[in-house]
Amino acid sequence: MGKALADGCFILAMAVSVGSLVAVWMLGKWVLSQDRGTSRMQEISDAIQQGAEAFLRRQYRTIMAISIVIGVILLLFYLLTKLEIPEGMSQKQLAWKIVIAFFFGALCSGIAGYVGMYISIRANIRTASAARSDLNRALQIALRGGAVSGLLVVAMSLLGVGLIFFSYGGLSGPFDPANYQKYVVPLQIVGFGFGASFVALFAQLGGGIYTKAADVGADLVGKVEAGIPEDDPRNPAVIADLVGDNVGDCAGRGADLFESTAAENIGAMILGMALIPIFGPKGIIFPLLARAFGLIASIIGVYSVCIKGDEDPMKALNRGYGITTILAILGFLIAVVLLLRPDGAPFLGSYLWFFGCGVVGIVTSYLYVWITQYYTEYRYRPVLSIADACKTGPATTIITGFSVALECTAVPVIVISAAIMLSYLLGKWGLASYLLPGIPNGGLYGTAVATMGMLATCGYILAMDTFGPITDNAGGIVEMSEQPKEVRTRTDRLDSVGNTTKALTKGYAIGSAALAAFLLFSAYLDEVVKYAPTFSRKVDIGRVPVFIGGLLGAMLIFLFSALAIRAVGKAAQKVIEAVRQQFREHPGIMQGTEKPDYGKCVDIVTRGALKAMIVPGILPLIFVVVVGFAFKSQLVSKVPGTGAEAVAALLMIGTITGILMALVMNNGGGAWDNAKKYIETGQLGGKGSDAHKAAVVGDTVGDPLKDTAGPSLHVLIKLLSTITLVLAPLFL
Repeated sequence: MGKALADGCFILAMAVSVGSLVAVWMLGKWVLSQDRGTSRMQEISDAIQQGAEAFLRRQYRTIMAISIVIGVILLLFYLLTKLEIPEGMSQKQLAWKIVIAFFFGALCSGIAGYVGMYISIRANIRTASAARSDLNRALQIALRGGAVSGLLVVAMSLLGVGLIFFSYGGLSGPFDPANYQKYVVPLQIVGFGFGASFVALFAQLGGGIYTKAADVGADLVGKVEAGIPEDDPRNPAVIADLVGDNVGDCAGRGADLFESTAAENIGAMILGMALIPIFGPKGIIFPLLARAFGLIASIIGVYSVCIKGDEDPMKALNRGYGITTILAILGFLIAVVLLLRPDGAPFLGSYLWFFGCGVVGIVTSYLYVWITQYYTEYRYRPVLSIADACKTGPATTIITGFSVALECTAVPVIVISAAIMLSYLLGKWGLASYLLPGIPNGGLYGTAVATMGMLATCGYILAMDTFGPITDNAGGIVEMSEQPKEVRTRTDRLDSVGNTTKALTKGYAIGSAALAAFLLFSAYLDEVVKYAPTFSRKVDIGRVPVFIGGLLGAMLIFLFSALAIRAVGKAAQKVIEAVRQQFREHPGIMQGTEKPDYGKCVDIVTRGALKAMIVPGILPLIFVVVVGFAFKSQLVSKVPGTGAEAVAALLMIGTITGILMALVMNNGGGAWDNAKKYIETGQLGGKGSDAHKAAVVGDTVGDPLKDTAGPSLHVLIKLLSTITLVLAPLFL
């Protein structure tokens, strides 16, 4: 009964993923059928498309070359290192399966990021054109264009994990209590998560460097020095800035959440292996079915969005999010009843506490969104305090903003700690009536279910995130094509909402990364025990090699952030010099009699981003490999498993440090940004005032934090987890 039900639910999950791809195709077709506006609007849009596609082609060629090298090295490591292999697989077989999964994960991540951006750079002009007559139509085009990316990412992640799981014999067992220890398929697909994470880090890092180098250069010379408005066609860096919105916020964030969903699915499946005597294969299939129901909820939520009368567009988006959440909760309940109900258990048994774990995850996502809103919107104290500090210059602006950034770590950490503790307890209660001798309690699996709950609405959240750059681009196209004021007023309303959704989704992303961190850390320890049954699952920080591993993990976060921020600074300097040179040598640009050379700035940031992303992108892999192999050596310690234990400390402390640093950067940068926007509404002297100039400086400082280093840390946290999952056997 359990095996047949698990097989049926797996087929259902795969059917939903394929159906979601069909929905993505229909959404994309609808968006592309909309009007493209005037010839001048098309000219600007075409320049953005060409710049974005040229950057992505060059970026993906670079990523592909690095991925091939890493894949070959990974294969050699597995073939040439003496490993302790569990019964049920050979070393050669394991090596090839891990590497094939790595390449497949990298390919799926790349496709999801590219296709999502392909639609977004075509939805921008259609949103701008619709805004000339109908705000509701413009909103729907922008959101559905964003939904192509959001739904594609989740559907591709689900389908990719499902296909590799099925092709490796994931449904074949053995699942009987006497032989289930020989079941190892979830360990063989960890390469998929590593490949997805590896591509995501480069996509987010390269896109983030590009977008912020262009943004900083355009703002400092355009707004502060030349005194021209944002998106003014006289600014030579304006096209590069608009391109950056797509390669950073669309392609980068898409790859980020692709690897999130893939890694969390695989981590939960690994934890489900230990509970096979209770659930059979159902506990392993559960993450896939829960994700499938979340996809259905997100599709319905996207199609439900429309503006009623002249209401705030944010209300329409919130309504859609509410519908998505309610449907996701119902789907989650169905998945729990179908797959987490032990054979013979009553319908209203204690296993329903696992549904409570999912609700904890969903509530946590809501709380993270609200906390982010509090610290980054100018209706609340933190941003207003920064705006007030702008009256006395850039120095006090930076000091106050940094204090807000540090403060904003407190409440999120308390929330995520409570979520982990509560879901752990609910998971224990869920299995209290069904425990068998030698089987772990359900606490760890409860935290995995909470993570599944938090990511249940991921498709809709990512649609709202991509909505931001689409509306930002639409506003830029309207401004540069000199449309009537009422058109710009409509796109400004959408752009304002887009800025809010981008900030909120960053909060959601770090919240999901934080909750998933414990899941993936637990999966790592489970994997080590599978390969080395004598490993105690304890990480003794009092041992010298383990302490050093943890210290290096914390240092990695700071070094990585420094390299990412420095890359933005270097590229921005070159953009600033190029813009100043054009203004100086071609005075007709400011008078409107000469056209700027937009292509020069696009080329500068493209070359700068591609060159600068390589070292920080490879850094995490180097740290994990060096720590694992160095402390595995008998010269360092004769205690078996020291290498794996030191890597566990690196993962644990690196993750904790990364979560805190990402919160500081994301919310601090967002607060500086919205302090500037508050002044631009006419407060404290408005645009052009001394307070505004100080706010622009603060915003410029926050830009590489909130859009480059901060989002890249989300990916780094999960990349550390997937690297350690893949390399764990090598450190024993």
